Amino acid sequence: MKKPLLNLLLIAVGIVIAFPLFSITYYTMVRTSTPGFCASCHEIQFAFNTWKTSTHTNNAQGFVADCMDCHLPAPHETVDFFYTKTLHGMKDIFAHFTQDMSRYDHALQRQKAYASFKNEQCQKCHRNILYIPNKRGAMLAHRSVLYPVEGYEKKCVDCHKNLVHIKRPVYQYKQYTQTYRGLGL
Repeated sequence: MKKPLLNLLLIAVGIVIAFPLFSITYYTMVRTSTPGFCASCHEIQFAFNTWKTSTHTNNAQGFVADCMDCHLPAPHETVDFFYTKTLHGMKDIFAHFTQDMSRYDHALQRQKAYASFKNEQCQKCHRNILYIPNKRGAMLAHRSVLYPVEGYEKKCVDCHKNLVHIKRPVYQYKQYTQTYRGLGL
């Protein structure tokens, strides 16, 4: 009888310790995964402001792709997601306390981020890219990215590099850019 009682006691102690630990970890991950939290560091303020003016925030569909959507693996890949989020967080904290902000190069940081992107990160949101009515060129370009010939692999950001994190004088709305192109603006 002692062994089952000890097992029950260990399970109870495990639950008492694990539940608050899990809750605190989950709460911290949720709170630190918002664009507002990312923007709380002055290094990220430029990225936050340029994200707000992009079509990743302003579009006819009303969908908003936030920092995590592009910069982290999908949350259902739990271990990879937490590992990458923690690594990014430690890197950002280190930069915050050690870098001279007058020498912070936004263009270089953007280039490094784009070099690390994988097409799967874009395809978390952009799933049906082979069917784009009235845009045969875009469909063929996307097909060459999804099914590349060996040696001709491309990344989504090779073509779509000016969507986010570039300084704009006005907010860009995807639904209006189509109209303006036809007017020669």
